[in-house]
Amino acid sequence: MENRIDDIAHRLFESLPPALRALQRDLESNFRAVLRANLTRLNLVSRDEFDAQARVLERSRAKLEALEKRVAELEAAARPVGAATSAP
Repeated sequence: MENRIDDIAHRLFESLPPALRALQRDLESNFRAVLRANLTRLNLVSRDEFDAQARVLERSRAKLEALEKRVAELEAAARPVGAATSAP
């Protein structure tokens, strides 16, 4: 995330007219500060954290599907036993 902020700040700096480039350090520092402050308020997660959570979700879905299938199998197996005991 830090590299992306630096890249954005650098691109903003490069878009300035040459006369303003003399203020490079101050401007880049200010651009970074403003970008960090605004991005922090957005409550974003890093790509690595997002990918990790996506993998956790994928594993959870696979486990849920396996459990749903197992429950359906157990219910199907229990029906004949329950039907035989409830009939007179």
